[in-house]
Amino acid sequence: MAEKLVSTEPATGAEIWSGEIGDAAAEVASARTAAGGWAAHSLSYRSEAVRRFANVVRQRETEFATLIARETGKPMWEAKTEVAAVINKVQISIDAYSERTPQRRLEAALGNKIAVRHKPHGVLAVLGPYNFPAHLPNGHIVPALIAGNALVFKPSEKTPATGALLVECFHQAGVPEGVVRLLIGGPEEGRALAAEPGIDGLLFTGSARAGRALHRQFAEAPHKILALELGGNNPLVVWDAKDIDAAAVIAVQSAYLSAGQRCTAARRLIVEDGQEGPLVEAILRLVDRLIVGEPFADPPPFMGPMIDNAAADHLQEQWLGLMMKGGKPVRRLDRPSEALPFLTPALIDVTDVADRPDEEMFGPVMQLIRVKDFDAAIDEANATRFGLAASLVGGSPELYDKFWANVRAGVINWNKPTNGAPSNAPFGGVGLSGNHRPSAFYAADYCAYPVTSSETALARAKIDQGLKDPDMLEG
Repeated sequence: MAEKLVSTEPATGAEIWSGEIGDAAAEVASARTAAGGWAAHSLSYRSEAVRRFANVVRQRETEFATLIARETGKPMWEAKTEVAAVINKVQISIDAYSERTPQRRLEAALGNKIAVRHKPHGVLAVLGPYNFPAHLPNGHIVPALIAGNALVFKPSEKTPATGALLVECFHQAGVPEGVVRLLIGGPEEGRALAAEPGIDGLLFTGSARAGRALHRQFAEAPHKILALELGGNNPLVVWDAKDIDAAAVIAVQSAYLSAGQRCTAARRLIVEDGQEGPLVEAILRLVDRLIVGEPFADPPPFMGPMIDNAAADHLQEQWLGLMMKGGKPVRRLDRPSEALPFLTPALIDVTDVADRPDEEMFGPVMQLIRVKDFDAAIDEANATRFGLAASLVGGSPELYDKFWANVRAGVINWNKPTNGAPSNAPFGGVGLSGNHRPSAFYAADYCAYPVTSSETALARAKIDQGLKDPDMLEG
């Protein structure tokens, strides 16, 4: 009997899906067989295929959102926004491919022409995360398909049902089954897929730890594309904010949306020492009103549970570690039920913690850090190996210019949350947050490679230097 992977609802513990664990080599072989035929189709053909995919998802929107809500625990309203992002990604990706990889022809001397065109890599592996199990892998898959690649997609072992439905929608839209393959499995299958000699690259969204392991593995394969979209220890600086209530809302949205399970979530709230009182009070008033509950509750919750008990356990251990180092809880991290992974939004003052861990606390915890001046705020914002998102709330245009110029991150916002980056712009980070291959609008860059050609209709050639005089040659 084949081994199966089972998916359960975080909010209830109930089983919702099971599927047979797949074989990476077999899936890559199937994609390799189909890759040439897909690449041979025109760009317009492939674009029309992904447009049909968007229509299929639109028709199945409620079903899709319901499954995402059940499998991740996120509120139904948030799951609907994820499905909408899946649909919208299609036209954005078509536009991006046209802008980022255009065909160009240049005139050269003597009637010669220079052509620049792009080719697909071949077969790409996609490893998806659990926090946005449809939107984030779709952000790799759609651009790769438009470029002419075949794919093997392994969803997170924590959200395989959503991954299976995503692939089903591609096939329903007429994308050949060999062109988009689904690999069900856990970390072992993910490692096997990454090591498959038949893939031409890997597109990954996940933790920095896993990203570093992949980077080491691919160091011996420079001929394969590797795009890493990793996490962040993101700073939110609030400075001279005129509207304290608005600043509090931005802080809460940044830190606690999706139960803090966003790579762009604010992990560190940096404020001026002695001026933090009104802001903290406004944040706490708002936190006390936040509804934490199951996805379909009425009234709708602001946030649901963590993805599973293991994730909740790990976050609680990180919280206790901060307390043991001298962190002072401002609002405790509570767990209403030990049997389920619901956690309450938490805030902890770590200003006096000398050796704060520079790690991504992937959950509803925000660390408060008080500094003496704005230069110290910038230094604190940069006191991390990560560099994904950063935001300044308050201040003047001149102060934001200083913030933008000196903070090291791939997404820098002003008077906006750290999370919720637009899909029609590049998305990615520096440091441990990625490997300089930004996704979203720039995904086209890593899904195809440029080919430069010098062309002329008639061969003309001569050698002007370095030849013996023909009259001097012996007969």
